[in-house]
Amino acid sequence: MNTADLLQRALHFDFLSLEEGVHLYHHADTASLMFVANELRKIQVPSGKVTWQIDRNVNTTNVCIANCKFCNFFRRPGHDESYITDIETYKVKIEETFRLGGDQLLLQGGHHPDLGLAFYADLFKKLKELYPDLKLHALGPPEIAHVAKLEGMTHTEVLKVLKEAGMDSLPGAGAEILNDRVRRLISKGKCGGQEWLDVMRACHQLDITTSATMMFGHVETIEERFEHLVWIRQVQSEKPADANGFLAFIPWPFQDDGTLLKRLRGISNNVTADEYIRMIALSRIMLPNIKNIQASWLTVGKATAQLCLHAGANDFGSIMIEENVVSAAGAPHRFTANGIQQSIKAAGFEPQLRGQKYNYRDLPEHLEEQVITY
Repeated sequence: MNTADLLQRALHFDFLSLEEGVHLYHHADTASLMFVANELRKIQVPSGKVTWQIDRNVNTTNVCIANCKFCNFFRRPGHDESYITDIETYKVKIEETFRLGGDQLLLQGGHHPDLGLAFYADLFKKLKELYPDLKLHALGPPEIAHVAKLEGMTHTEVLKVLKEAGMDSLPGAGAEILNDRVRRLISKGKCGGQEWLDVMRACHQLDITTSATMMFGHVETIEERFEHLVWIRQVQSEKPADANGFLAFIPWPFQDDGTLLKRLRGISNNVTADEYIRMIALSRIMLPNIKNIQASWLTVGKATAQLCLHAGANDFGSIMIEENVVSAAGAPHRFTANGIQQSIKAAGFEPQLRGQKYNYRDLPEHLEEQVITY
């Protein structure tokens, strides 16, 4: 393989193979990857704007039986610290989110053995009755697969009910690395990689907008990273022409603080800033049919995320008024609305507030600034 030829093909939006992606990972210099990815970004997102969002990650429950070895957030059924969030708590959190300029909940929880489809459908309906303008970016493929198994239903049947109940879009949670060798080692209790992809196929057929993620830098091989990218690209290529499909891709490095993976297996997050920037660039190169690439400032910090904006990323994600799961594994970084905009400007771009479907939003006239106390 010739590195220059592969980069030239990438500039023409060719679908590079797994082997060709691996070759670029090992042989292309960072500057070349950044240049090509930045050129692709300029074609796909010609506005030159970097989008960002105000939302809140609220957890329906912390009870989970998946036993992921990278998660410090979950509690087993019956644990003294286990909970199911009640409506009064949602109301307090939603009304604060609105005051802070947000319009959405990223609503996720765990694989609770007793919470089936009726629980989530009733919850979504109730929240929409109380707050008709609230957007619900809710659950994820592993939770859909879990509910489908509890109910003896298909993914499509479950998704139809949830969409009718008020689910606006489905996050790309629980992807980790889609290869089942990896999943058996780090998240054995979750659905397999192909089922994750099948849930997303079902979403796209129902015109439910989704995103995709990749948590890397733990037990996976480089080949398995690129297999993950190729599989996501394939699912995106199958979506109906009028569906968004995967509207964004968000890669982020494993956070290791206090996790079972680190304590029992000695697996640490060794992803450097350079490697993360390269993976952002390679994500843009390998996924020419996904428009938006998000830099995970939560896990890599401001400076690295700013460089990613010159390496193919066009989105800075959300200020995340509340986030409990990744933070529990050591992700320390925080932004306010002013802080995220200043960081985007300092990187040489114009910040643009957006909604979940990448619709532009005007900044609220009276935007209450979040006070970060954690």
